[in-house]
Amino acid sequence: MKNTRVLKTVAILTIFYFAASVISPAQTFTTLLSFDKTDYLPGDLVQGRNGSFYSISGFGGTNAEGSVIEISDQNVSTVYNFCSLTNCTDGAYPQVGVLMGTDGNFYGTTFEGGNSTCKGCGSGSVFKVTPTGKLTNLYDFCSLAKCADGFNPEAKLMQASNGVFLGTTYYGGTNPGPYNVGYGTLFEITSSGKFTSLYSFCSQTNCTDGSHPHWVPIQATNGNIYGTTYWGGANNSGTVFSLGHTGQFTSMYSFTQPSGSTFTSGPLILMQATNGSLYGTTSYGGTNAQGTIFKITTSGAFTNLYTFCSLSNCADGTGPTSLIEGPDGNFYGTTFGGGTGLPVCGGLACGTIFKLTPSGTLTTLYDFCAETSSCPDGTGPLALLLATNGTLYGTTQGGGTSGDGTLFSLSTSFSPFVQTNPNVGKAGQSIGILGNDLTGTTSVTFNGTAATFTVVSSSFLRTTVPAGAKTGPIHVTTPSGTLKSIVSFQVN
Repeated sequence: MKNTRVLKTVAILTIFYFAASVISPAQTFTTLLSFDKTDYLPGDLVQGRNGSFYSISGFGGTNAEGSVIEISDQNVSTVYNFCSLTNCTDGAYPQVGVLMGTDGNFYGTTFEGGNSTCKGCGSGSVFKVTPTGKLTNLYDFCSLAKCADGFNPEAKLMQASNGVFLGTTYYGGTNPGPYNVGYGTLFEITSSGKFTSLYSFCSQTNCTDGSHPHWVPIQATNGNIYGTTYWGGANNSGTVFSLGHTGQFTSMYSFTQPSGSTFTSGPLILMQATNGSLYGTTSYGGTNAQGTIFKITTSGAFTNLYTFCSLSNCADGTGPTSLIEGPDGNFYGTTFGGGTGLPVCGGLACGTIFKLTPSGTLTTLYDFCAETSSCPDGTGPLALLLATNGTLYGTTQGGGTSGDGTLFSLSTSFSPFVQTNPNVGKAGQSIGILGNDLTGTTSVTFNGTAATFTVVSSSFLRTTVPAGAKTGPIHVTTPSGTLKSIVSFQVN
């Protein structure tokens, strides 16, 4: 049963920028709510079928061991409190965020807990939780001898085109190393809990294949899996790797300090843009040691697009924490520090929201802690999501009325759109479509081919991939207009 707590709405801020921070006056930053200790350390946001956002609280919940939360109409509801079972056998400290599977349930990992004999112990788990809060523990790590299956995952999951989930563990695997903790693994798991270890890192001499993966892998449109490692590679500064259809592992790129590395700490984000190339961030490294944004093609050609702290006093931000592509072809993201807000966060300032063109021109859209030293708008942004209403939403680690972070939005000029789940399928396959104001929908087409559909709610409908459909955008015609998917649906 969900425990609902109504949170105070903080004042709406309309921001007008000058000089390097000019944005359209139509863009409005809004602090939607403040988290407190029961929701502390919110993670990535995902839009559910009911139109709500779902996330994790890394250290919140009634047991202070983390929780899954739902955010709707400026309310926070606890979907599940971890460590609700003896010795935290249901897991503890969920990582980064949850993924909504094609079945409408949410999947994720916990750093600790699972099959353990003492509270606070355990090597982590993979879980499934329904929107109503029923949790199923799908897998306990370190279930194989010497933790050959890995332990302590530090990333959320992704769902591949065949329906299985993929993830990484930071430690464990078949290569124990000098401290017998292992260098991490890449794994897959089904919704029923069938687990397969795909790769153990540091399988090559001197870990040239990388070690300690720290972020969720992705599946590109060519079907290959791509990801990053925190350490290892030719320079022990992290790698970009790929795993092919036949299981062939390739280390595509080894980071160096000039191009950006994770020498100190920080996640490596990786995503695929509509142009087919992969883009990512390093939280540290680069010529200013404050993080970078890079581009790498699926064939391994690497380009450093932007180095943070390139402006005086790091006015352009430090330590990127998120990166997404907008419908305009530009990239949007957040930095944990830097900017021109008040310097009350232990550094130069408290973080930014930015826009980056594909050619590498950066514009700051918002500087956090822009009002007073209490930072009611938040500090240290962690995540960014473009919802189907065309608005950007995100979370911060600190600030707000309780000092425990905020949920914010930034309006844009983007039009509402629809999003498929999954984004790949074959003729006859059932597909979910997320959107807004879908009641009264009159047609759904796959790149011009009409499909049958059922409106489930104002924010979700079901459709079937029609015979003869080809890869391309999906259009949904509603009483208020036609909505188009940003990403092309892949017909296989």
